[in-house]
Amino acid sequence: MRIKQALISVSDKTGVAELASSLHQLGISIISTGGTAKLLQETGIPVTEISDYTGFPEMLDGRVKTLHPKVHAGILARMDLPEHQREMEQAHIPTIDLVVVNLYPFTQTIARSDCSLAEAIENIDIGGPTMIRSAAKNFQRVAVVTDPQDYATLLEQIKSGNGTVDEHYRFQLAQKAFSHTARYDGAISNYLTALESMDAERKPFPDQFNLNFTLAQSLRYGENPHQQAAFYRDTSDITGSLADYQQLQGKELSYNNIADTDAAWACVKTFDQPACVIVKHANPCGVAVAENPLAAYQKAFATDPVSAFGGIIALNRPVEADLAKAVLQQFVEVIIAPEFSTEARQLLVSKANIRVLTVPLGAHDNHYELKRIDGGLLVQTPDNFHISEDRLRVVTQLQPTDAQMEDCLFAWRVAKFVKSNTIVFCGNGQTLGIGAGQMSRVDSARIASIKAEQAHLDLHGSAVASDAFFPFRDGLDVLAQAGAKAVIQPGGSIRDDEVIAAANEQGITMMFTGIRHFRH
Repeated sequence: MRIKQALISVSDKTGVAELASSLHQLGISIISTGGTAKLLQETGIPVTEISDYTGFPEMLDGRVKTLHPKVHAGILARMDLPEHQREMEQAHIPTIDLVVVNLYPFTQTIARSDCSLAEAIENIDIGGPTMIRSAAKNFQRVAVVTDPQDYATLLEQIKSGNGTVDEHYRFQLAQKAFSHTARYDGAISNYLTALESMDAERKPFPDQFNLNFTLAQSLRYGENPHQQAAFYRDTSDITGSLADYQQLQGKELSYNNIADTDAAWACVKTFDQPACVIVKHANPCGVAVAENPLAAYQKAFATDPVSAFGGIIALNRPVEADLAKAVLQQFVEVIIAPEFSTEARQLLVSKANIRVLTVPLGAHDNHYELKRIDGGLLVQTPDNFHISEDRLRVVTQLQPTDAQMEDCLFAWRVAKFVKSNTIVFCGNGQTLGIGAGQMSRVDSARIASIKAEQAHLDLHGSAVASDAFFPFRDGLDVLAQAGAKAVIQPGGSIRDDEVIAAANEQGITMMFTGIRHFRH
Protein backbone atom coordinates (compact mmCIF):
# COMPACT_ATOMS: atom_id res chain seq x y z
CA MET A 1 0.00 0.00 0.00
CA ARG A 2 1.34 3.40 -0.99
CA ILE A 3 2.31 5.73 1.88
CA LYS A 4 0.14 8.83 1.70
CA GLN A 5 0.21 10.16 5.25
CA ALA A 6 2.84 10.09 8.02
CA LEU A 7 2.61 10.95 11.70
CA ILE A 8 5.86 12.30 13.18
CA SER A 9 6.30 12.93 16.91
CA VAL A 10 9.81 12.63 18.31
CA SER A 11 11.70 13.53 21.46
CA ASP A 12 15.09 12.88 19.83
CA LYS A 13 14.91 15.24 16.86
CA THR A 14 18.15 14.05 15.22
CA GLY A 15 17.62 14.07 11.44
CA VAL A 16 13.85 14.55 11.66
CA ALA A 17 13.75 17.77 9.64
CA GLU A 18 15.71 16.14 6.80
CA LEU A 19 13.40 13.10 6.92
CA ALA A 20 10.24 15.22 6.86
CA SER A 21 11.58 17.32 4.00
CA SER A 22 12.23 14.18 1.93
CA LEU A 23 8.79 12.78 2.76
CA HIS A 24 7.18 16.04 1.66
CA GLN A 25 9.11 15.95 -1.61
CA LEU A 26 7.77 12.44 -2.15
CA GLY A 27 4.21 13.76 -1.84
CA ILE A 28 3.52 12.38 1.65
CA SER A 29 1.45 14.61 3.94
CA ILE A 30 2.68 15.04 7.51
CA ILE A 31 0.87 15.22 10.84
CA SER A 32 2.90 16.24 13.85
CA THR A 33 2.74 17.27 17.50
CA GLY A 34 4.08 19.99 19.80
CA GLY A 35 7.80 20.68 19.50
CA THR A 36 8.21 18.46 16.46
CA ALA A 37 5.53 20.36 14.55
CA LYS A 38 7.10 23.67 15.54
CA LEU A 39 10.53 22.55 14.30
CA LEU A 40 9.15 21.38 10.97
CA GLN A 41 7.18 24.61 10.49
CA GLU A 42 10.28 26.68 11.23
CA THR A 43 12.14 24.63 8.63
CA GLY A 44 9.46 25.48 6.07
CA ILE A 45 7.97 21.99 5.82
CA PRO A 46 4.16 21.88 5.45
CA VAL A 47 2.72 20.10 8.47
CA THR A 48 -0.70 19.64 10.06
CA GLU A 49 -0.68 19.98 13.83
CA ILE A 50 -2.34 17.11 15.66
CA SER A 51 -5.02 19.34 17.24
CA ASP A 52 -6.03 20.62 13.79
CA TYR A 53 -6.09 17.04 12.50
CA THR A 54 -8.25 15.61 15.27
CA GLY A 55 -10.34 18.74 15.81
CA PHE A 56 -9.55 18.44 19.50
CA PRO A 57 -6.98 20.62 21.28
CA GLU A 58 -3.99 19.26 23.14
CA MET A 59 -4.81 19.34 26.84
CA LEU A 60 -3.50 18.66 30.36
CA ASP A 61 -0.09 20.20 29.62
CA GLY A 62 0.34 17.94 26.62
CA ARG A 63 -0.50 14.71 28.46
CA VAL A 64 -3.34 14.18 25.97
CA LYS A 65 -2.43 14.84 22.36
CA THR A 66 -2.58 11.74 20.20
CA LEU A 67 -4.96 9.60 22.27
CA HIS A 68 -7.81 10.05 19.79
CA PRO A 69 -9.82 7.66 17.56
CA LYS A 70 -8.85 9.58 14.44
CA VAL A 71 -5.20 8.84 15.19
CA HIS A 72 -5.48 5.23 16.32
CA ALA A 73 -8.15 4.17 13.88
CA GLY A 74 -5.98 5.68 11.13
CA ILE A 75 -3.08 3.52 12.32
CA LEU A 76 -4.90 0.31 13.28
CA ALA A 77 -7.37 -0.03 10.40
CA ARG A 78 -6.94 -3.15 8.28
CA MET A 79 -7.84 -2.01 4.78
CA ASP A 80 -7.98 -5.59 3.55
CA LEU A 81 -11.19 -6.03 5.61
CA PRO A 82 -14.38 -4.59 4.06
CA GLU A 83 -15.92 -3.83 7.46
CA HIS A 84 -12.86 -1.78 8.43
CA GLN A 85 -13.03 0.12 5.16
CA ARG A 86 -16.71 0.83 5.70
CA GLU A 87 -16.23 2.10 9.25
CA MET A 88 -13.35 4.34 8.22
CA GLU A 89 -15.39 5.84 5.38
CA GLN A 90 -18.40 6.42 7.64
CA ALA A 91 -16.21 8.16 10.25
CA HIS A 92 -14.34 10.12 7.54
CA ILE A 93 -10.98 8.93 8.90
CA PRO A 94 -8.03 8.65 6.50
CA THR A 95 -5.32 6.08 7.05
CA ILE A 96 -1.96 6.85 8.62
CA ASP A 97 0.60 4.75 6.80
CA LEU A 98 3.88 5.76 8.47
CA VAL A 99 4.52 6.43 12.16
CA VAL A 100 7.82 8.02 13.19
CA VAL A 101 7.95 8.21 16.97
CA ASN A 102 10.56 8.07 19.71
CA LEU A 103 9.92 8.56 23.38
CA TYR A 104 10.47 10.98 26.24
CA PRO A 105 14.01 10.64 27.65
CA PHE A 106 13.04 8.66 30.75
CA THR A 107 16.33 6.78 31.26
CA GLN A 108 18.40 9.94 30.72
CA THR A 109 16.22 11.80 33.22
CA ILE A 110 16.44 9.23 36.03
CA ALA A 111 20.21 8.89 35.49
CA ARG A 112 20.60 12.36 37.03
CA SER A 113 21.31 12.29 40.76
CA ASP A 114 18.92 15.21 41.38
CA CYS A 115 15.97 13.65 39.53
CA SER A 116 12.76 13.74 41.60
CA LEU A 117 9.90 11.28 41.39
CA ALA A 118 7.66 14.04 39.99
CA GLU A 119 10.14 14.76 37.21
CA ALA A 120 10.53 11.06 36.44
CA ILE A 121 6.76 10.64 36.18
CA GLU A 122 6.43 13.56 33.76
CA ASN A 123 8.97 11.81 31.53
CA ILE A 124 6.84 8.68 31.29
CA ASP A 125 5.53 8.78 27.73
CA ILE A 126 1.95 7.57 27.21
CA GLY A 127 0.88 8.58 23.73
CA GLY A 128 4.20 7.65 22.14
CA PRO A 129 4.29 3.98 23.19
CA THR A 130 0.60 3.68 22.32
CA MET A 131 1.19 4.89 18.76
CA ILE A 132 4.29 2.71 18.39
CA ARG A 133 2.45 -0.40 19.55
CA SER A 134 -0.56 0.36 17.34
CA ALA A 135 1.63 0.78 14.29
CA ALA A 136 3.77 -2.27 15.08
CA LYS A 137 0.67 -4.41 15.57
CA ASN A 138 -0.55 -3.34 12.11
CA PHE A 139 2.84 -3.72 10.40
CA GLN A 140 1.18 -5.48 7.45
CA ARG A 141 0.06 -2.01 6.36
CA VAL A 142 1.94 0.53 8.50
CA ALA A 143 5.66 1.26 8.77
CA VAL A 144 6.85 2.34 12.23
CA VAL A 145 10.26 3.93 12.87
CA THR A 146 11.62 4.47 16.38
CA ASP A 147 15.34 4.95 15.65
CA PRO A 148 16.79 7.93 13.70
CA GLN A 149 19.44 5.53 12.37
CA ASP A 150 16.69 3.93 10.27
CA TYR A 151 15.62 7.12 8.47
CA ALA A 152 17.98 6.66 5.52
CA THR A 153 16.93 3.06 4.89
CA LEU A 154 13.26 4.03 5.19
CA LEU A 155 13.65 6.68 2.50
CA GLU A 156 15.53 4.25 0.24
CA GLN A 157 12.66 1.78 0.65
CA ILE A 158 10.02 4.38 -0.20
CA LYS A 159 11.92 5.63 -3.25
CA SER A 160 12.78 2.20 -4.62
CA GLY A 161 9.29 0.89 -3.85
CA ASN A 162 7.52 3.69 -5.68
CA GLY A 163 5.98 5.04 -2.50
CA THR A 164 5.69 1.72 -0.64
CA VAL A 165 7.74 -0.09 1.99
CA ASP A 166 8.57 -3.76 1.62
CA GLU A 167 6.58 -6.03 3.96
CA HIS A 168 9.70 -7.77 5.27
CA TYR A 169 11.20 -4.40 6.21
CA ARG A 170 7.95 -3.36 7.89
CA PHE A 171 8.13 -6.55 9.94
CA GLN A 172 11.74 -5.77 10.96
CA LEU A 173 10.68 -2.28 12.01
CA ALA A 174 7.81 -3.74 14.05
CA GLN A 175 10.19 -6.13 15.82
CA LYS A 176 12.43 -3.21 16.69
CA ALA A 177 9.44 -1.11 17.81
CA PHE A 178 8.11 -3.69 20.28
CA SER A 179 11.64 -4.15 21.64
CA HIS A 180 11.88 -0.37 22.03
CA THR A 181 8.70 -0.10 24.10
CA ALA A 182 9.61 -3.20 26.14
CA ARG A 183 12.95 -1.64 27.04
CA TYR A 184 11.22 1.64 27.91
CA ASP A 185 8.59 0.01 30.13
CA GLY A 186 11.27 -2.14 31.76
CA ALA A 187 13.23 0.97 32.73
CA ILE A 188 10.11 2.54 34.26
CA SER A 189 9.35 -0.63 36.23
CA ASN A 190 12.94 -0.90 37.48
CA TYR A 191 12.87 2.71 38.65
CA LEU A 192 9.48 2.67 40.35
CA THR A 193 9.90 -0.69 42.10
CA ALA A 194 13.22 0.50 43.53
CA LEU A 195 11.29 3.03 45.62
CA GLU A 196 9.99 1.95 49.02
CA SER A 197 7.65 4.95 49.02
CA MET A 198 7.08 8.10 47.00
CA ASP A 199 9.55 10.12 49.06
CA ALA A 200 12.17 7.40 49.57
CA GLU A 201 15.64 7.10 48.10
CA ARG A 202 16.12 4.46 45.44
CA LYS A 203 17.09 1.00 46.70
CA PRO A 204 20.10 -0.74 45.10
CA PHE A 205 17.83 -3.48 43.74
CA PRO A 206 14.27 -3.07 42.40
CA ASP A 207 11.49 -5.45 43.39
CA GLN A 208 10.94 -6.19 39.71
CA PHE A 209 14.19 -6.55 37.74
CA ASN A 210 13.84 -6.15 33.97
CA LEU A 211 16.75 -6.82 31.64
CA ASN A 212 17.09 -6.01 27.96
CA PHE A 213 19.75 -7.41 25.67
CA THR A 214 20.03 -7.57 21.90
CA LEU A 215 21.55 -10.40 19.89
CA ALA A 216 25.07 -9.52 18.77
CA GLN A 217 25.91 -12.85 17.18
CA SER A 218 25.15 -16.54 17.25
CA LEU A 219 28.17 -18.63 18.25
CA ARG A 220 29.35 -21.91 16.75
CA TYR A 221 28.77 -23.62 20.11
CA GLY A 222 28.94 -23.02 23.85
CA GLU A 223 31.56 -24.12 26.35
CA ASN A 224 31.47 -27.51 24.62
CA PRO A 225 30.57 -28.46 21.03
CA HIS A 226 27.31 -30.15 22.05
CA GLN A 227 25.97 -26.87 23.53
CA GLN A 228 24.34 -24.03 21.56
CA ALA A 229 25.29 -20.45 22.39
CA ALA A 230 24.84 -16.78 21.47
CA PHE A 231 26.30 -13.45 22.53
CA TYR A 232 23.93 -10.63 23.55
CA ARG A 233 24.82 -6.99 24.17
CA ASP A 234 23.31 -4.88 26.91
CA THR A 235 21.07 -2.22 25.36
CA SER A 236 22.29 0.39 27.86
CA ASP A 237 25.61 2.22 27.50
CA ILE A 238 28.44 -0.28 26.89
CA THR A 239 31.30 2.14 26.13
CA GLY A 240 34.56 0.77 27.52
CA SER A 241 33.16 -2.71 28.16
CA LEU A 242 34.11 -5.80 26.18
CA ALA A 243 30.72 -5.71 24.46
CA ASP A 244 31.95 -2.51 22.75
CA TYR A 245 34.63 -4.44 20.85
CA GLN A 246 35.40 -4.23 17.14
CA GLN A 247 37.05 -7.24 15.53
CA LEU A 248 39.77 -6.28 13.08
CA GLN A 249 40.68 -9.78 11.93
CA GLY A 250 40.61 -13.45 12.83
CA LYS A 251 38.17 -16.30 13.19
CA GLU A 252 34.74 -15.85 14.72
CA LEU A 253 34.87 -15.49 18.49
CA SER A 254 33.77 -18.54 20.47
CA TYR A 255 31.82 -18.65 23.72
CA ASN A 256 35.01 -19.34 25.68
CA ASN A 257 36.94 -16.66 23.77
CA ILE A 258 34.41 -14.02 24.80
CA ALA A 259 34.31 -15.13 28.44
CA ASP A 260 38.11 -15.23 28.76
CA THR A 261 38.60 -11.96 26.90
CA ASP A 262 36.14 -10.28 29.23
CA ALA A 263 38.18 -11.48 32.22
CA ALA A 264 41.41 -10.18 30.67
CA TRP A 265 39.96 -6.80 29.66
CA ALA A 266 38.31 -6.26 33.05
CA CYS A 267 41.69 -6.72 34.75
CA VAL A 268 43.99 -4.82 32.41
CA LYS A 269 41.90 -1.64 32.26
CA THR A 270 42.21 -1.14 36.04
CA PHE A 271 45.94 -0.30 35.74
CA ASP A 272 47.23 3.22 35.17
CA GLN A 273 50.70 2.10 34.03
CA PRO A 274 51.25 0.23 30.75
CA ALA A 275 49.97 -3.26 31.59
CA CYS A 276 49.50 -6.69 30.07
CA VAL A 277 47.18 -9.45 31.27
CA ILE A 278 47.25 -12.99 29.86
CA VAL A 279 44.22 -15.15 30.68
CA LYS A 280 43.63 -18.87 30.28
CA HIS A 281 40.36 -20.52 31.28
CA ALA A 282 39.03 -17.36 32.97
CA ASN A 283 42.10 -16.93 35.23
CA PRO A 284 45.07 -14.62 34.75
CA CYS A 285 48.18 -16.71 34.19
CA GLY A 286 50.42 -13.66 33.85
CA VAL A 287 50.06 -9.98 34.72
CA ALA A 288 52.67 -7.23 34.61
CA VAL A 289 53.18 -3.48 34.48
CA ALA A 290 56.22 -1.85 32.91
CA GLU A 291 57.54 1.27 31.22
CA ASN A 292 56.03 0.21 27.87
CA PRO A 293 53.58 -2.40 26.51
CA LEU A 294 56.29 -4.69 25.08
CA ALA A 295 58.09 -4.93 28.42
CA ALA A 296 54.77 -5.53 30.19
CA TYR A 297 53.95 -8.35 27.78
CA GLN A 298 57.35 -9.98 28.17
CA LYS A 299 57.08 -9.92 31.96
CA ALA A 300 53.49 -11.24 31.93
CA PHE A 301 54.38 -14.04 29.52
CA ALA A 302 57.38 -15.06 31.64
CA THR A 303 55.08 -15.78 34.61
CA ASP A 304 53.71 -18.96 33.03
CA PRO A 305 54.72 -19.57 29.39
CA VAL A 306 53.09 -23.01 29.41
CA SER A 307 49.65 -21.75 30.44
CA ALA A 308 49.94 -18.74 28.14
CA PHE A 309 49.85 -21.13 25.15
CA GLY A 310 46.53 -20.45 23.40
CA GLY A 311 45.69 -17.68 25.83
CA ILE A 312 44.07 -14.25 25.65
CA ILE A 313 46.37 -11.20 25.69
CA ALA A 314 44.97 -7.86 26.86
CA LEU A 315 46.84 -4.54 26.88
CA ASN A 316 45.81 -1.09 28.07
CA ARG A 317 48.01 0.75 25.58
CA PRO A 318 48.15 0.82 21.76
CA VAL A 319 49.98 -2.12 20.18
CA GLU A 320 53.00 -1.18 18.07
CA ALA A 321 55.03 -3.30 15.65
CA ASP A 322 57.58 -4.47 18.25
CA LEU A 323 54.86 -6.00 20.42
CA ALA A 324 53.08 -7.55 17.41
CA LYS A 325 56.35 -9.28 16.44
CA ALA A 326 56.72 -10.70 19.96
CA VAL A 327 53.12 -11.94 20.07
CA LEU A 328 53.53 -13.70 16.72
CA GLN A 329 56.17 -15.96 18.29
CA GLN A 330 53.45 -17.57 20.46
CA PHE A 331 50.15 -19.34 19.86
CA VAL A 332 47.50 -16.76 20.76
CA GLU A 333 43.71 -16.99 20.52
CA VAL A 334 42.84 -13.30 21.04
CA ILE A 335 44.74 -10.04 21.45
CA ILE A 336 42.78 -7.01 22.64
CA ALA A 337 43.92 -3.40 23.07
CA PRO A 338 42.59 0.15 22.69
CA GLU A 339 44.17 0.35 19.23
CA PHE A 340 46.77 -1.15 16.89
CA SER A 341 49.24 0.77 14.74
CA THR A 342 49.16 0.28 10.97
CA GLU A 343 52.47 -1.59 11.13
CA ALA A 344 51.20 -3.86 13.90
CA ARG A 345 48.07 -4.72 11.95
CA GLN A 346 50.10 -5.52 8.84
CA LEU A 347 52.25 -7.92 10.85
CA LEU A 348 49.32 -9.62 12.58
CA VAL A 349 47.61 -10.29 9.26
CA SER A 350 50.24 -12.98 8.66
CA LYS A 351 48.47 -15.05 11.32
CA ALA A 352 44.95 -14.77 9.93
CA ASN A 353 43.35 -16.87 12.66
CA ILE A 354 44.40 -14.58 15.53
CA ARG A 355 41.38 -12.64 16.68
CA VAL A 356 42.39 -8.98 16.95
CA LEU A 357 39.97 -6.78 18.92
CA THR A 358 39.88 -3.11 19.82
CA VAL A 359 37.91 -1.55 22.69
CA PRO A 360 38.10 2.08 23.82
CA LEU A 361 39.39 2.55 27.36
CA GLY A 362 36.48 4.78 28.41
CA ALA A 363 35.10 4.14 31.88
CA HIS A 364 32.16 1.77 31.96
CA ASP A 365 29.84 1.75 34.96
CA ASN A 366 28.67 -1.84 35.18
CA HIS A 367 25.83 -1.34 37.64
CA TYR A 368 25.10 -5.03 38.19
CA GLU A 369 26.82 -8.40 37.92
CA LEU A 370 24.54 -11.29 37.06
CA LYS A 371 24.80 -15.04 37.54
CA ARG A 372 22.06 -17.37 36.35
CA ILE A 373 21.10 -20.22 38.64
CA ASP A 374 18.47 -22.91 38.14
CA GLY A 375 15.16 -21.08 38.46
CA GLY A 376 16.59 -17.69 39.37
CA LEU A 377 19.20 -15.00 39.06
CA LEU A 378 21.89 -13.82 41.45
CA VAL A 379 22.48 -10.06 41.19
CA GLN A 380 25.17 -8.01 42.87
CA THR A 381 26.96 -4.69 42.51
CA PRO A 382 30.42 -5.04 40.92
CA ASP A 383 33.58 -5.45 42.98
CA ASN A 384 35.02 -2.03 42.17
CA PHE A 385 36.84 -1.53 45.46
CA HIS A 386 40.53 -0.69 45.09
CA ILE A 387 42.56 -0.55 48.29
CA SER A 388 44.92 2.37 48.90
CA GLU A 389 47.98 2.45 51.14
CA ASP A 390 46.28 4.58 53.77
CA ARG A 391 43.58 1.90 54.22
CA LEU A 392 46.08 -0.86 55.03
CA ARG A 393 46.89 -1.97 58.57
CA VAL A 394 50.33 -3.41 59.20
CA VAL A 395 49.89 -6.14 61.84
CA THR A 396 53.44 -7.51 62.14
CA GLN A 397 56.54 -6.27 63.91
CA LEU A 398 58.29 -5.78 60.59
CA GLN A 399 57.14 -2.76 58.58
CA PRO A 400 56.99 -2.96 54.76
CA THR A 401 59.49 -1.14 52.60
CA ASP A 402 58.23 1.17 49.87
CA ALA A 403 58.99 -1.52 47.28
CA GLN A 404 57.12 -4.17 49.29
CA MET A 405 54.14 -1.87 49.67
CA GLU A 406 54.05 -1.29 45.92
CA ASP A 407 54.33 -5.02 45.18
CA CYS A 408 51.59 -5.86 47.70
CA LEU A 409 49.18 -3.35 46.17
CA PHE A 410 49.94 -4.75 42.71
CA ALA A 411 49.41 -8.33 43.91
CA TRP A 412 46.15 -7.35 45.60
CA ARG A 413 44.82 -5.78 42.41
CA VAL A 414 45.61 -8.96 40.45
CA ALA A 415 44.12 -11.26 43.10
CA LYS A 416 40.70 -9.68 42.63
CA PHE A 417 40.52 -11.17 39.14
CA VAL A 418 41.65 -14.72 40.04
CA LYS A 419 39.15 -17.43 40.97
CA SER A 420 39.01 -18.23 44.69
CA ASN A 421 40.84 -19.56 46.57
CA THR A 422 43.58 -17.24 45.32
CA ILE A 423 47.26 -16.86 46.06
CA VAL A 424 49.36 -14.50 43.92
CA PHE A 425 53.16 -14.11 44.23
CA CYS A 426 54.49 -10.85 42.77
CA GLY A 427 57.67 -8.83 42.51
CA ASN A 428 58.71 -5.70 40.64
CA GLY A 429 55.33 -5.24 38.95
CA GLN A 430 55.14 -8.83 37.73
CA THR A 431 53.20 -11.92 38.78
CA LEU A 432 55.62 -14.71 39.69
CA GLY A 433 53.22 -17.51 40.54
CA ILE A 434 49.41 -17.77 40.61
CA GLY A 435 47.38 -20.38 42.47
CA ALA A 436 43.71 -20.27 41.49
CA GLY A 437 40.41 -21.96 42.17
CA GLN A 438 41.45 -24.51 44.78
CA MET A 439 39.21 -25.82 47.52
CA SER A 440 41.83 -25.05 50.18
CA ARG A 441 44.00 -21.97 50.48
CA VAL A 442 47.12 -23.95 51.34
CA ASP A 443 46.79 -25.88 48.06
CA SER A 444 46.55 -22.60 46.15
CA ALA A 445 49.75 -21.48 47.91
CA ARG A 446 51.56 -24.69 46.95
CA ILE A 447 50.38 -24.48 43.32
CA ALA A 448 51.48 -20.84 43.04
CA SER A 449 54.99 -21.70 44.27
CA ILE A 450 55.17 -24.72 41.94
CA LYS A 451 54.16 -22.52 38.99
CA ALA A 452 56.99 -20.11 39.81
CA GLU A 453 59.47 -22.99 40.04
CA GLN A 454 58.37 -24.34 36.67
CA ALA A 455 58.86 -20.89 35.11
CA HIS A 456 62.30 -20.58 36.78
CA LEU A 457 61.22 -17.49 38.71
CA ASP A 458 62.82 -16.68 42.04
CA LEU A 459 60.32 -16.10 44.85
CA HIS A 460 62.89 -14.94 47.37
CA GLY A 461 61.77 -11.54 48.69
CA SER A 462 58.44 -11.72 46.84
CA ALA A 463 55.12 -10.21 47.93
CA VAL A 464 51.96 -12.32 48.14
CA ALA A 465 48.25 -11.52 48.02
CA SER A 466 45.57 -13.82 49.41
CA ASP A 467 42.03 -12.95 48.38
CA ALA A 468 40.62 -14.02 51.77
CA PHE A 469 42.02 -14.66 55.23
CA PHE A 470 44.27 -17.59 56.18
CA PRO A 471 42.16 -19.98 58.27
CA PHE A 472 45.35 -21.61 59.62
CA ARG A 473 49.04 -20.75 59.66
CA ASP A 474 49.92 -23.59 57.25
CA GLY A 475 49.24 -21.43 54.20
CA LEU A 476 51.53 -18.70 55.47
CA ASP A 477 54.23 -21.30 56.23
CA VAL A 478 54.14 -22.42 52.59
CA LEU A 479 54.62 -18.82 51.45
CA ALA A 480 57.56 -18.35 53.82
CA GLN A 481 59.21 -21.57 52.66
CA ALA A 482 58.88 -20.36 49.07
CA GLY A 483 60.71 -17.12 49.94
CA ALA A 484 57.92 -14.56 50.41
CA LYS A 485 58.77 -11.58 52.62
CA ALA A 486 55.53 -9.54 52.41
CA VAL A 487 51.88 -10.60 52.57
CA ILE A 488 48.65 -8.71 52.00
CA GLN A 489 45.39 -10.32 53.08
CA PRO A 490 41.98 -9.30 54.46
CA GLY A 491 42.38 -10.64 57.99
CA GLY A 492 39.34 -11.55 60.05
CA SER A 493 40.11 -15.18 60.88
CA ILE A 494 39.59 -16.44 64.43
CA ARG A 495 43.22 -17.55 64.14
CA ASP A 496 44.62 -14.18 63.00
CA ASP A 497 46.89 -14.07 66.07
CA GLU A 498 48.35 -17.45 65.13
CA VAL A 499 48.97 -16.33 61.55
CA ILE A 500 50.50 -13.01 62.66
CA ALA A 501 52.78 -14.88 65.05
CA ALA A 502 53.89 -17.15 62.20
CA ALA A 503 54.72 -14.10 60.08
CA ASN A 504 56.74 -12.55 62.92
CA GLU A 505 58.64 -15.84 63.45
CA GLN A 506 59.68 -15.96 59.80
CA GLY A 507 60.52 -12.29 59.26
CA ILE A 508 57.53 -11.50 57.07
CA THR A 509 55.73 -8.16 57.01
CA MET A 510 51.96 -8.53 56.74
CA MET A 511 49.16 -6.10 56.04
CA PHE A 512 45.41 -6.45 56.54
CA THR A 513 42.98 -4.86 54.06
CA GLY A 514 39.80 -5.50 56.03
CA ILE A 515 38.08 -6.47 52.79
CA ARG A 516 38.13 -9.67 50.75
CA HIS A 517 37.87 -10.38 47.01
CA PHE A 518 36.14 -13.73 46.53
CA ARG A 519 35.56 -14.52 42.86
CA HIS A 520 33.42 -17.56 42.07
